[in-house]
Amino acid sequence: MLQIHELADCLLEIEAELRRLEWWDSEPPCADLLASTQPFCVDTLTFEQWLQWIFLPRMKLLLEQAGELPVRSAITEMAEVTYGHIPGKTVNLRRYLKRFDRLLERHGQRPS
Repeated sequence: MLQIHELADCLLEIEAELRRLEWWDSEPPCADLLASTQPFCVDTLTFEQWLQWIFLPRMKLLLEQAGELPVRSAITEMAEVTYGHIPGKTVNLRRYLKRFDRLLERHGQRPS
């Protein structure tokens, strides 16, 4: 149960960091942009938009509804590729995303 709380806390840290970086949008992208079938909506959204409008809501919903969480995530790798050119500015965001991936993997390894 502790890991679920840790995951929820990590999601809040990611949101807070997006806001601190001023990468938090007040208006959602249009439905067509959100409907991309590409991983991370790379063809329609910036990574930070994907985090705000796809990733955070889905993960929060899964946690609230005790849904089946993925056992692996590639979010850290995507963040490294996306923000490799601005490592200093994004160090905290990348740290929180990496923590989320680790917690998710640890959660997936728990005995049933």
